[in-house]
Amino acid sequence: MKHARNNELTDRRSAAADAKVALLTAYRTAKTAAEPTQAARQAERISLVEAREARRAERERLKLEELTRHEALAAQEQAAIEAASAAEIEARHSAENARISRVVQDEAARKAERDRRYAARKARQA
Repeated sequence: MKHARNNELTDRRSAAADAKVALLTAYRTAKTAAEPTQAARQAERISLVEAREARRAERERLKLEELTRHEALAAQEQAAIEAASAAEIEARHSAENARISRVVQDEAARKAERDRRYAARKARQA
């Protein structure tokens, strides 16, 4: 059933304006009623963001510590490798020097034996 009364343009305009005012007042009352819960939600969001940032900072700190530990281990391994290499080179040099000194001693012993035989032969001939 349609409205029985005849709505004129001014009546429709005033009804629309009244509806707008009613919607605006309802919105304002809902907004003022929701302010405490909105503040609580905002505070909760802020605390969540702060907790998230704290966890991220902790993760970054742990990553940095792990990276530093790995770098220290790598440096220790490199130092151990270099020390082993230096020790091996030193062992090679000492072995080479020992071999050279044995060769020189053997040569001197051979010479001394040759000189002794020569002296003994000269002594027999004289």
